[in-house]
Formats: sequence, C-alpha cells, structure tokens
Amino acid sequence: MHPVILQVTERILARSEKSRAIYLQRMEKARRKGPHRGALACGNLAHGFAACTAQEKTDLRSLTKANIGIISSYNDMLSAHQPYETYPAMIKQACAEVGSVAQFAGGVPAMCDGVTQGQPGMELSLLSRDIIAMSAAVGLSHNMFDGAMMLGICDKIVPGLLMAALSFGHLPFVFVPAGPMPSGIPNKEKARVRQLYAEGKVGKEELLDSEAKSYHAAGTCTFYGTANSNQLVVEMMGLHLPGSSFVNPGTELRDALTKAAARQVTRLTDLGANYTPIGQIVDVKAVVNGIVGLLATGGSTNHTMHLVAVARSAGFIVNWDDFEDLSKATPLLAKIYPNGEADVNHFHQAGGMSVLIRELLDAGLVHEDVHTVAGYGLRRYTQVPELQNGELVWVDGPAKSLDDKVISSVAAPFKSSGGVHVLSGNIGRGVIKTSSLRAGTDIVEAPAVVFSDQHELDAAFKAGKLDKDCVVVVRFQGPKACGMPELHKLTPPLGVLQDRGFKVALVTDGRMSGASGKVPAAIHVTPEAIEGGAIARIQDGDMVRVNAQTGELQVLVDAAEFNARPLATCDMSESYYGMGREIFGGLRTVLTGAEQGACSLFTTEEHLNG
Repeated sequence: MHPVILQVTERILARSEKSRAIYLQRMEKARRKGPHRGALACGNLAHGFAACTAQEKTDLRSLTKANIGIISSYNDMLSAHQPYETYPAMIKQACAEVGSVAQFAGGVPAMCDGVTQGQPGMELSLLSRDIIAMSAAVGLSHNMFDGAMMLGICDKIVPGLLMAALSFGHLPFVFVPAGPMPSGIPNKEKARVRQLYAEGKVGKEELLDSEAKSYHAAGTCTFYGTANSNQLVVEMMGLHLPGSSFVNPGTELRDALTKAAARQVTRLTDLGANYTPIGQIVDVKAVVNGIVGLLATGGSTNHTMHLVAVARSAGFIVNWDDFEDLSKATPLLAKIYPNGEADVNHFHQAGGMSVLIRELLDAGLVHEDVHTVAGYGLRRYTQVPELQNGELVWVDGPAKSLDDKVISSVAAPFKSSGGVHVLSGNIGRGVIKTSSLRAGTDIVEAPAVVFSDQHELDAAFKAGKLDKDCVVVVRFQGPKACGMPELHKLTPPLGVLQDRGFKVALVTDGRMSGASGKVPAAIHVTPEAIEGGAIARIQDGDMVRVNAQTGELQVLVDAAEFNARPLATCDMSESYYGMGREIFGGLRTVLTGAEQGACSLFTTEEHLNG
C-alpha cells in the first residue's frame, strides 16, 4: 500500500475510534432485536402483509424467507430517475424466483440541480439530501425487512440514501443504478453555446436547441458531475454490483443487472450463511477507497461534503485535510468532461471502472481487503458483466485502458495529483477543483469585486463592469444563509471573462456544480459569511490571492486592519419564503459548516460519541 493512503486510513481510524465503536455496538444491538418479523406482534405483522398475495403472506408468516424493502427515487420528470418506473416489478419477480419477497417500502424526493439552477428551488437542493435520508428511514422503520435495495442516482439522492442505509447498518443493502443516457452533442459544444448566449451572440432558441440535444433521453446527464461521481464512488465502496454503474438504461444488460442485484441482496441477509450488512461493508477502508476513486477521476467537489456526512453516518470522522493528503498521493487517471472532452459513456467504453480499479489496486492506492456486496475483495471489481446466451456472467475486464486519452495509467497519469485541493488562509478554508483548470490559471491575484447574490454578478457582467482582472466574491450563499445553492449560473460569464484574457477567480461560501472547474473557484468557504466568517470582511478593491499550487486563500490586507473591519450583513428574507423555502427554515438553522458535511444529521460530538 502507498504509505500516504495507509497513513490517512490509520489516522481516520484513530480519530474515530470511539464513535465507530459506538456505531458498531448500536448496529449489533439492532441485529439482536431483529430485522426478523418475529419481533412484530401479530397485529403488526398482519398490517405489514395485508396487501400481499396469498403466497407472499405464507412466505412472510414463515419467518424463514427474506423480505427485501425497495426504496426508490422514481419520478418521470427527471431523466435519471425515469427508468426506475419498471424496477420494482423486476425486483419483485427476481426475489420471488429465489423464494423471497420484495415490498415497495417507500419513495424519496429527487430534485435536479440542472432544473433549479439559478432558481429559488436550488436553495432546497442541499437540504434535500437530509430529507431523503429521513424519508428513506421512515420507509425502512417498519421492521419488516431483512435487506433493502436503494434506487437512486443523482446529486443529493445517493448520499441521502446511503446515510439512511447506514442508520440501518445491521441490514444488507445493494444500490441499484439506472445508467447514463446515450451521448448527445459533445459537452464542450454545449458549453460553447452557453458562453455565446452569455455574450448575447446567440438567442434563447439556439440555446434551448443546444441544451435539448445534450439532455435528450432517459438516464443521467453524460458529463462527469455529481450524479456520475455518485455512481463511481458507490462502486468504489463495493455497494454496486461490479461494472454496473455506467450501463445505459433500457438495455438487456441493464435489466439483467437489476435482477441480479435483487437476487444478491437476498443472499446477504441474516437468514443465511453470508450475512453482510452495510455497516460492515462501509468501514474505514471503503471510505478511503471512495475518496481515492473520486480524486483519481477529478470528480465532483460536492463530495467534499457528502462523503464527510456519509462517513459520519457510519461513525467515522473525516475532514478536508484527509482529502488534501489523499489528493496529493493520488494521480489523475481520467479525463471526462469537464476535465476532458469525453463523457461517461466514453469512459465506460475505454474500460471504465474495471480499468480504473485495476490501476489503483496494482499501485497500492486503494485497499483490496474489503467486504463488498459481490463478496470479499475489491479485485472482484476488475471484472465486467456481459450477457452470454442470455445469461449474465462476469469476465475479466481489459488489462489496460482501451483509450489512453480518456483513462490513463498510474505510470503515465494526466496529472500527478488528484482533482481536488484544500485552500486556507485569512479568508477561511475552502476547496478548489483543479483537474479541469487550464495551464496558468491556478494562481490568481487580483482586486476583489464583492456580491451577495449570483444575480448581482450577472447584471454586473452584462453591464461590462467585470471586464478586468478580478477575484469575484459571492458570499451569504452558505448552508445556514440560504441552504448553499449551487452557483453554476456563474460559470458562463466567468468563462467568457477568462476567454477574453482576464485573470479571474471565484471565492464563495456557496457551491459550484460538479460539472464546473474551468474557472479557478475557492468554494465551500467556511466559516460562512452569515456565521461571522472572514469572507464577510472583504471589500471591493481588496487584493485577493487564490493559489491552488500552495493552497493559499488570502486577502492581502494588513491583519490588524482586516480584523478590525465590521462584518458585512445581508438581508436574507427573500430566501426564506416562496417555493417551499419557509418549510425548511428550522432545518437550515441547524446545518453544520461545509467541512462537517453541511449536515443536520449525525452532527454533534455527543451523537457521535454517545
């Protein structure tokens, strides 16, 4: 094993010794109490199977056959989730064929940052992760289930489902992807049209036509944003069947994998000899493997919060220093848009997960000795699924990349370090995505232009006020301020300024899309402005340094003067009502900072440490 990977693994384990022990004790106690339906009174059990068929009732009364809960994020407005419509019937049939039962336990909300980008609803996006976790927990709370299948794919849905699953860590879970849509127009072309629209060189019809050619069918978007980062990370953690993350929806192979996942979860329950609960799978090595996979592919910065929250759900305390050290040790092995021109379909065709995992394993960059839903050992994930005479089998994946412009090797990586780094200084701590930065853009030192709203920036851009070297500061966008909306709307105008030859960077306590990265952006800055963070002291004209090479995030003002400045304030009332936002007021006030996962669940040391 690479010494840095071992060192970070060991320090997370040491830091989390007490909290992880308490988690495991709680899970063992839950196991002793059931998932067995024998713990239910007769009236409880009768309610639980009242709508079942006669055969299913007989099976559930016997207490010897597994009952699998299905939690789904299905809706037919969002392309990524529309394929899940047919999954419950497939899962029920597959479970019945092996003598088990499956019941639809509940649905969870699934919103799309792509639809809500720049809209009021975006302020509910990050908050929805914790709502999803709570919704899934309600669905699983009936003590009817011996295991469960999680059907989710996009930005906040998978982390929320994973947090819920870990709160039922005594049960086995298999996560079930739906796959990406077929490739549309190249993502680079889509970005080009967006910038032309920002410059006023094309109209809305041309923009909509371009977007519709990109987002054109059922399945996830094909760029490497948070949704596809979710799938990669979950497979790295051993929670998908091997090679299942990026198989397109509506194919025979996709359906065969869904049925196989249903059969597999029945084999992992406490009713048989291969009991493998998710609390055992998600150990410190699986958490580190997930982070390394993310960094090796230049994945979404949103996971600097999501994986922190997920780890805490399993009793592990992870911080940004862990990300930074792992990133320095992890080479960049994939070029998927926005890190390159390929999309996730091209990544899959180049060997995808099997090649990536083989490279990382052979270089000692991930832990092989882990439990997975497919059995013991991550080496199992160097195999790929295929149909042979109608039967699903796994065969050895390619020994090396089938397209070295998309997937490289540890011996000849695209970059020597991973795609995410930590910044710190007198402004606070933040993260920056470096995997898709152009050469010469990783250091920006320029005067600040300060905004408290992304729409203010858009107006200033259109008025020509940003045609200069500048560090754009957008504050009061953090978790407690307004739910930490994604600010991807800023990408086209800032990209235009960069293309005009100006040195430009962004500093914000908000988020940027998993699909962004062209413009250097210090994001997730904590403490946030509304909590008294130093970002609230920055004034127009202050020289600001964003240095991704050294990790500096500094305002170049005399320390005494800077610290004596009053904190700026902002009227946030417009963010506290409308589009349902008033309902989330209480939740917003208890969110932790970005480095603690921007989370309302598993947040306190008292909870973690008993």
